[in-house]
Amino acid sequence: MTTDREHTHQAARPAPLFHIVLHEPEIPNNTGNIGRTCVATGCSLHLIHPLGFDTSAKACRRAGLDYWPRLDVTEHLSVDAFMRHQSPRRLWLFSTRSSRSVFDAAFEPGDYMLFGKETAGLPASLLDAHPDHTLSFPMLAQERSLNLATAVCAAAYEGIRQLITKRLVLVRTDGRFELPSAKTAQSGTRLVHKW
Repeated sequence: MTTDREHTHQAARPAPLFHIVLHEPEIPNNTGNIGRTCVATGCSLHLIHPLGFDTSAKACRRAGLDYWPRLDVTEHLSVDAFMRHQSPRRLWLFSTRSSRSVFDAAFEPGDYMLFGKETAGLPASLLDAHPDHTLSFPMLAQERSLNLATAVCAAAYEGIRQLITKRLVLVRTDGRFELPSAKTAQSGTRLVHKW
């Protein structure tokens, strides 16, 4: 894990497919599930403080998060610190207050997907600053929202589905997919594989 204040050297990893960003998450089980989704999909995870739980190695071991050491996770002291440190080129914000469907967005490798805390969502100031990149999941009118971990998983896999359609990510014959190389992800070059 890295933080804004301290960067620990980690083994070389491929460029993340997407960057999942949680603004002030409160429920440890949601973040644990999201971390597992990130590991399974090759996404990085960014946690913006304050957090409603402990992410120390001891706490993760106690919670049985055996995959956490394989997670590319960075903690940021604030949303401003996140913006300064990451300088996201393409940032998508997810909110029930948006009228634009996630299915109308065109995701690219390396995109950042920002989700709000469970009890309040994202601050209006963030949503107002990015009106053209704010998305929601269609749902029945009488329903309030999706679970945070469910929304993150749905967004990540919608992004992957789009990249598969564009042949930027290819699914192997065993049902697994391969991540684009860092060079491919940055340039948008299509992957070509012979199976």
